Amino acid sequence: MYLRTTRRSNKDGSVVEYLQLAHNVRDPGGQSKVHVVYNFGRSDQVDPEALRRLARSLQRLDTGAAPSHGDELSVVRSRPLGGAYALDVLWQRLGIAEQLRTLLAEREFSTDIERTLFALVANRCLDPASKLAASEWVGEDVVIRGMEHLDVQHAYRAMDFLVENAEAIQERVFFAVASLLNLEVDLLFFDTTSTYFEVEEEDELRRFGHSKDSRADRPQVVIGMAVTREGIPVRVWVFPGNTADAATVRRVKDDLRGWRLGRVVFVADRGLAGEENVRYLQRAGGHYIVGERMRAGIKAVDEAMARPGRYAVVRDNLEVKEVTVGDGEVRHRYVVCRNPVEAERDRQRREQMLADLDVQLVELHQISGVHAKRACALRISKRFGRYVRQSSTGRLSVNMAAVHDEERLDGKYLLRSSDDTLSAEDIALGYKQLLEVERGWRDLKHHLDLRPVYHRRENRIVAHVVLCFLALLLVRVVERSTNQPWPRVRRELQRVVLVDFAGAAGRVSQRSELTPAQGQLFDALAMPPPARIWSASSSAPPSAA
Repeated sequence: MYLRTTRRSNKDGSVVEYLQLAHNVRDPGGQSKVHVVYNFGRSDQVDPEALRRLARSLQRLDTGAAPSHGDELSVVRSRPLGGAYALDVLWQRLGIAEQLRTLLAEREFSTDIERTLFALVANRCLDPASKLAASEWVGEDVVIRGMEHLDVQHAYRAMDFLVENAEAIQERVFFAVASLLNLEVDLLFFDTTSTYFEVEEEDELRRFGHSKDSRADRPQVVIGMAVTREGIPVRVWVFPGNTADAATVRRVKDDLRGWRLGRVVFVADRGLAGEENVRYLQRAGGHYIVGERMRAGIKAVDEAMARPGRYAVVRDNLEVKEVTVGDGEVRHRYVVCRNPVEAERDRQRREQMLADLDVQLVELHQISGVHAKRACALRISKRFGRYVRQSSTGRLSVNMAAVHDEERLDGKYLLRSSDDTLSAEDIALGYKQLLEVERGWRDLKHHLDLRPVYHRRENRIVAHVVLCFLALLLVRVVERSTNQPWPRVRRELQRVVLVDFAGAAGRVSQRSELTPAQGQLFDALAMPPPARIWSASSSAPPSAA
């Protein structure tokens, strides 16, 4: 490395010199070319001799030669660089930064809200923590361009801005991402989950309800999320903790109506199905694919399951059969799906359960005294109850009619759709992609740490969920580009570190050498790796002009 001087002539005839840190590299043709590492600015505003000493120190550091005592550089600190750098490039490429700056144009903030929000999203992706811990993380444990430190009050101010503009941000970001990635939005998948709080009292948002975390003893909120067939999140919603799944459908349908998504088929599981909901989803030309409850005693469902017909093989583990029940306005289109592998598992589990039930019944018939109590416990058992029948004399036995009914359902599930343009195969495969929402919930809860939620105010809770949504968006784009799970990519990128050196001549920050695996990740993400020399400065005071 060496100090390079360039000159520029002004209109008045004066000449201005500029100093650059440079080194020579060879292009693929073998020609040596100058590569500028860092621009120090005008030579009359810096100390050229100090910069030359810095260049000599860097040259020795680069070649492994031992520096002289006066030029010796010491390691100040080392921080992970690769993960935040890659996320920041995607943040800019997907237009999130631009959308935020557009919304911020009419607002006056003393802090950089866009950088603050990116830092909070990067924290969810790389090292999830509370907002207070995230402020320390930004200052000490990561390199984020344009952000040396984060005040926790600035983080809260940014979160307040985020929740005020959450709908506009999610809409603008989605369409920017959809255009850039050519996303297919003909199928939209929706599901809900819940997350609880370590408090005992309810408020307007945190309410007791059906917990999907098996924590019915804690107040919770219900979170809904819509994703595309590629798993890219579209939008999130936060509902009071006592909101039933079926009650969320109308809100979601109404909120997305203004997004001008065109022809969209709404895909949801059986917990969201209901006559009122499916009718509402068909408004304004909408369509649906929903799962049906097969044991609810619904006449049309029972008739669909009883209809004979051949199954068509879609894949090795998926067979489908189309059934139409009713005529005219009461016509319903069903697709019966069967998984042969799962059918065999169901059969084996039921046989084992019946064998265990026989043991229970034999033991029950051999005891006396507490017979009534044991019999009642067996009849209401979640495992055995449906297969137990009681005679007029009070004797318990296996209900063979219930066994035969279950045999008919082995490995099967039932779908209902309003879209006649979709084939039975499209309906079945489309519904299977609902697993993308389940994968989203798993990643939100285990990799991005959706909970614990360290907030009590309603707007801050919503803002926290939206931050996790933006983090999931970046993670999904990374996974889609690299074909690798995020935890593996994160581990490899975080091994790209920035080392700060300091000496008598100045200070320099240099990236660690890339391994082949790290280079392949940056290639897959279609982005250049971080600059080898991140920054450099002289310790001497500027010369007087």
